[in-house]
Amino acid sequence: MSGSISIPEQGISKRERYESLMPQIHALVEGEADLIANVSNIMSALKFGMDFFWVGVYFVKDDELVLGPFQGPVACVRIKKGKGVCGTCWEKAETIIVPDVELFPGHIACNAASRSEIVVPLSRKNVVAGVLDVDSDSLAAFDETDAKYLGAISELIGSML
Repeated sequence: MSGSISIPEQGISKRERYESLMPQIHALVEGEADLIANVSNIMSALKFGMDFFWVGVYFVKDDELVLGPFQGPVACVRIKKGKGVCGTCWEKAETIIVPDVELFPGHIACNAASRSEIVVPLSRKNVVAGVLDVDSDSLAAFDETDAKYLGAISELIGSML
C-alpha cells in the first residue's frame, strides 16, 4: 500500500472516521509478516487517522508490560501487572475507558498532558499478550465507538502475535 492514510478532515463522525480507516489499516498489513513493522504502521495510521494525542502498544514480557511501537510523546517503558490503566487492563483482561485519568486510582502519568485514556487487551489464544493504549489531551474523549473499533484493531494485532 502507498505510504499515506486518507481520512476526510472535517464533517464526519468518529464512527465514519474509523470506518474509513479500518480497510486502510488492513491493506497496510496485508502480505507483511513482520510484527513490529505492522504494529508500527497501525500505530501511525491510528495517530494520524484519528488525531490521537498518543497511541501505542505494550507487550507482556515476563512479569511486566514493555513498551512497543507507538506514536506521540515519549512514554513509560515498563508497567507492572495491576498498575495504572494499562496494568489494570492486563490484569482484568478487559477494555478500560477512563474519562479523567486524574480520578483513576494509581494512574501512571507518563505525560502530564494526557487527560483521558482507553486501553484494550491484545489477546493470543485467550491469554492477554499486551495492551493497545490510547491517550487524549481532552477529558472524556473515548466511548463505546472507540471500544468497538479499537477492539477490532486489537484483534487484528492479536492475530499477528
